[in-house]
Amino acid sequence: MGLWTLVTWASLLLLALALIGFLLFCGYIKYIHMKYDHMPGPPRDSFFLGHFPTIMRLTNNNEVIYDQFLDWVLKYGPVIRINGFSSVFVLVVSPEGVKEFLMSAKYPKDVFYDRIFSLFGVRFMGKGLVTDTDYDHWHKQRKMMDPAFSRTYLMGLMGPFNEKAEELMETLAEKADGKSEVKMHDMMRKLTLDVIAKVAFGMELNSLQNDKTPFPRAISMVMKGLLESRNPLAKFLPSKQAFIRDVRECVKLLRQTGKECIEKRLRLIQDGEEIPVDILTQILKGAALEDDCHSEILLDNFVTFFIAGQETTANQLSFAVLELARHPEILERVQAEIDEVIGSKRDINYEDLGKLQYLSQVLKETLRLYPTAPGTTRRLEEETVIEGVRIPGNATLMFNSYIMGRMEQFYTDPLSFDPERFSPDAPKPYFTYFPFSLGPRSCIGQAFAQVK
Repeated sequence: MGLWTLVTWASLLLLALALIGFLLFCGYIKYIHMKYDHMPGPPRDSFFLGHFPTIMRLTNNNEVIYDQFLDWVLKYGPVIRINGFSSVFVLVVSPEGVKEFLMSAKYPKDVFYDRIFSLFGVRFMGKGLVTDTDYDHWHKQRKMMDPAFSRTYLMGLMGPFNEKAEELMETLAEKADGKSEVKMHDMMRKLTLDVIAKVAFGMELNSLQNDKTPFPRAISMVMKGLLESRNPLAKFLPSKQAFIRDVRECVKLLRQTGKECIEKRLRLIQDGEEIPVDILTQILKGAALEDDCHSEILLDNFVTFFIAGQETTANQLSFAVLELARHPEILERVQAEIDEVIGSKRDINYEDLGKLQYLSQVLKETLRLYPTAPGTTRRLEEETVIEGVRIPGNATLMFNSYIMGRMEQFYTDPLSFDPERFSPDAPKPYFTYFPFSLGPRSCIGQAFAQVK
């Protein structure tokens, strides 16, 4: 048998194997369709890609994906399927469903969170509090870290909050000449980054003065990398390779900075020297009591606090400023309350925050319209029925506060900004409002975020 004959047979064999693989993949896609197609939902864009082309089109046009999901829910019902390649997500906008699946520890977070264990191949948020899908392991972490985020502990950290707020006011005052334009979202991002660094880790980033230094830039690049990673094809595109390398280096910088910060603090503790009163100190005290607290997990949470805490809080503050500018009557009422409670005091006490009732309503209404962490997922292991729709076992369930916050069946005139929805006498929006999630896996930093 000649060489060319061998090459020909080898080529035919590879072709046959590729064809068999393709047919098996097609069969699997068909099986997934048959498993879920009894459920309501919009027509797929294609057999293979499902609704992925629509989602990518919206992403590329900087449109809000959840507005499209809202349209689908209004058309097809409170429980719909959304296809993406060989995966299917079940979107649930039922208060009963939210109560059942978020308030119980029975349902684990979906493996969707494993996708941000690493970013473009570099360990990123790992097994931190947001991404850990193992409930027992997560519960150990949460128990260890809860004291550092308690209201009692935060009461003693108001100094850095006041200090950074004063820096922001001074920066804005310098630009208040009636001519300079200020991008408030940029300002809020710098502020929240400085606050987290100082209050949580005793770090002075001073990004309000200069956000081009390595750490603030790394945070910014990583956030861009997260957006880019939504496209599963991005890592294969030649045009993205330089960007991806930059993102990888930025992730390494964040983790290296965290490693140095933690090691320095541990040395201070071991040497019996004076240590800062901040969240890291409290966490390390808790970690000392845990025999299996791995150093990599501490780094995972170092990254998690910056990524999950900075952008979300900056977005909330920015949208609040936007709505106050749109509604001068609301701004006037907020200003009157602040004048009454704070007056001419330079520093705010923790007790003062509880007296700013109307401002609290403004912030809550901001999160209703613009939830900064709009959704979460849970894994359904056994078949169940929600709102009359049979959902197969081993399904991924999505819950979304943005969508539910904009539905007329839950909120009157939902697109109007009305802080009175959260007045003490107003009906409570049970299981339709969860910007910090609900139940045992609710956000550990929600008290911290509201102080900022």
